[in-house]
Amino acid sequence: MNDTFIVPDTTLAQLRNTSTATIATLLYKHGIRNAFVQGVIRLGGRKPRMVGPAFTLRYIAAREDTDQLSEFRKPDHPQRAAVEACPAGHVLVMDCRGDASAASAGSILPTRLQVRGVAGVVTDGGIRDADGAGDLDIPVFAAGPCALTNLTKHHAVDINVPVSCGTCPVYPGDFAVGDGDGVMIIPRHLATRIAAHDERARLEGLRYHPRTGSATWAASVSLCRSAISMTAVRVTPILRAWRLMMRTASVDSRND
Repeated sequence: MNDTFIVPDTTLAQLRNTSTATIATLLYKHGIRNAFVQGVIRLGGRKPRMVGPAFTLRYIAAREDTDQLSEFRKPDHPQRAAVEACPAGHVLVMDCRGDASAASAGSILPTRLQVRGVAGVVTDGGIRDADGAGDLDIPVFAAGPCALTNLTKHHAVDINVPVSCGTCPVYPGDFAVGDGDGVMIIPRHLATRIAAHDERARLEGLRYHPRTGSATWAASVSLCRSAISMTAVRVTPILRAWRLMMRTASVDSRND
């Protein structure tokens, strides 16, 4: 399954301004509960929000007779093939069965992905040369650092197929969004709707005030303001007529 997904520029722009926390609540509103990649953290310091369609790589458990260092010399090795096939702007998502006791990659492959214009890397396995991976411009999310080569525990088998990463289902073309809270996966058929600013703005109407300890609905405040404005529109003509009547009565009394 090697299809890629053309991303609308507006969707990307909107998602870059939407936190994973907001996305989680929006997806909950749409009935999607299992959309958070559990157990992964962003390596290195703060970076721009990661956004892009998922391009996947699936690992199964390694076995000693099939996973020797000689595998790395094969240009068609699935791990190498995935790095070269992942399209620019996409996010490489690796399924390591949640096993971080061996690396899924080192810093060299994410560096190659950065050169190729890939938007980021997500793996529920380990990353070795973690300091180098964390220093890259692109975000790298992993279950943690691990010095052991991927061949110790992971055998790459499939490219761009449905996978499970951190107990979260990921289908090719789903949107991966990552920030300091972690990584959310948006089903591709919901991406445009989740990205829409008006829906996000309505949901983010809930604001918590740390000084007062109270929460208010900004949307409700806005609605009240609208109601007051509508009332003013109806009352203003009556007030004007009353004021005119009073002025007329005052003039008449002076003329008497």
